[in-house]
Amino acid sequence: MSTRLLVYLFTFHTFLRDTKLITKMMQNTKINDVPFSWELFEKMPIVGIVRGISLEDFKQILPVYLKSGLTTIEVTMNTPDVESLISYAVKEYSGVLNVGAGTVCSLSDLDKALDFGSQFIVTPLINEEVIKSCVSMNIPIFPGALTPSEIYKASILGAAVVKVYPAGNLGASYIKDVKAPLDKVRMMPTGGITLDNMQNFLNVGVDGFGIGSPLFDKKLVDQKDWKGLEIHFGNFINLIQKHKNTKC
Repeated sequence: MSTRLLVYLFTFHTFLRDTKLITKMMQNTKINDVPFSWELFEKMPIVGIVRGISLEDFKQILPVYLKSGLTTIEVTMNTPDVESLISYAVKEYSGVLNVGAGTVCSLSDLDKALDFGSQFIVTPLINEEVIKSCVSMNIPIFPGALTPSEIYKASILGAAVVKVYPAGNLGASYIKDVKAPLDKVRMMPTGGITLDNMQNFLNVGVDGFGIGSPLFDKKLVDQKDWKGLEIHFGNFINLIQKHKNTKC
């Protein structure tokens, strides 16, 4: 058997396997009737990353989050009681808040996340099956990637926006260098994003941010200082709004 034929058979087998997996998911997975809103995301392109926050605190945070002007939120799959958090946010704030699941690493994670009602998916890595499944179901996916090769691969697989992770330690200059050849790829730096470095990233043309603990300040949450948290959220929003205004 020739090498060319072996490559063809392997490729065809992989195609059939992926097609079967995706078809199975589409048949068995419940998808939110309210789709992800790009208009909401573009209005304030910050994905707030919720990890390890209780449902009780989450219920207090969400109205403050919305009142501040934030529009998109992600709950990581390794958060205790993640199903309750995502389901609650979808039920109470559908149409005014994009609600997604993060730390989705496998098809099993994806299936659960969509059953919970997630409108978009975020991953810390590139899992081709997860990306292809989301694309086939028209679910926006923000896959995690770091190297130029990974970022490009995520893009051609159908990533809505590529989550460049971890970005904070590498800095805005890294994004600038990567965007030189990959200027058509939408990038969202995540990990180590703070008020101190956001402007640098905005200056090199990023398309949004994924922000976890620097946004959901632990001290403010633990003290249940919701007014203080609202002011804290406002600092991030004001920075982005000021940048938008300077571009007008």
